[in-house]
Amino acid sequence: MAIATSTSVRLGAAQLEAFIAAAFVTVGVSKSEAQTIAQLMARADVNGSEGHGIFRLPQYIRRIKGGAVNVKPNIRIEREAAGMALVNGDNGMGHLVMKFATEKAIEKAKTAGVAWVGAKWSNHAGPASLYASMPVAHNMIGLYLAVGNANHLPAWGGLDMLLSTNPIAIALPGEHESPVVLDMATTVAAYGKVKTKAQRGEMMPEGWMMDRQGKPLTDPKRSNEGFLLPIGGYKGYGLALMFGLLAGTLNGAAMGRDVVDFNADDTTPTNTGHCIVAINIEAFQPVADFKKSVDALVKDLRNSERLPGVDHIHIPGEGSHAARADREKNGVPMPPSLMAALESLAGELGITPLGNKS
Repeated sequence: MAIATSTSVRLGAAQLEAFIAAAFVTVGVSKSEAQTIAQLMARADVNGSEGHGIFRLPQYIRRIKGGAVNVKPNIRIEREAAGMALVNGDNGMGHLVMKFATEKAIEKAKTAGVAWVGAKWSNHAGPASLYASMPVAHNMIGLYLAVGNANHLPAWGGLDMLLSTNPIAIALPGEHESPVVLDMATTVAAYGKVKTKAQRGEMMPEGWMMDRQGKPLTDPKRSNEGFLLPIGGYKGYGLALMFGLLAGTLNGAAMGRDVVDFNADDTTPTNTGHCIVAINIEAFQPVADFKKSVDALVKDLRNSERLPGVDHIHIPGEGSHAARADREKNGVPMPPSLMAALESLAGELGITPLGNKS
């Protein structure tokens, strides 16, 4: 499917998956693992997480070619107990590591009630919601934390870049309502959004970044002259610190000065840390009762009295649900700048260009 618009084309998820998988196979990833990565990356685009889907493909391929990522990892459990595990990703693609870790957390939570699985020696794995949402299909709640793959945040009041966007995602099911899914960075904007703005030649709104003199920075191409701002001021800084300690330091993964900027370095392994928690609802109460309670609260929030000029009360995850409904029907919007980058990648790898069915 390719639908022309004034600024972009729209391509179906199957086309994205096929292109992504073909690209990874050319650099030594097995067909089955390339397909797994491609499905997760395309799902990110379908869900509206544009900064974490196919947009990242040239960077992933560049780092594999540079030797920074292991294309034949032995992903394994290094430590284990009834309600926990520590996964060593052997420097494999983060999507593979986190799929393995999440499936292990779900398996353990079926008997333990709650399972916490940490991961080290991983890589960038896409949007946090991908993994937090997986337990939902098993009548579980998912919680995901990670250390970002580049430091763009100083301590509150500082200038040294010692923290990243360190995201959190929480997903839980409703009965008739769509799952409630919170997916957010601990900075006002994730750095992936800054990168997409730069690629599209767009400016950032004030409040995303600040320069080293404390003035607003709105040109994404000058992002290396400043830093991202935390959500809620010093509170966001505190969250970024604590999430990093849980997802990075606890697992023996990189944190603070040890974080490698994967935007600028194509040769050094990042030792990215993540953690996924699966909570079995049945261990706490009947699943049906919980889902009904979620539905009731969502309806109360949505129908609550609104301020003048507010047309709708939003529930976390609504934007993603709407994007998915649109993109499953009409395809994923692909801006000209992104298509050009992917066409260049296709030429470099010797694969069929995206959208070309010949």
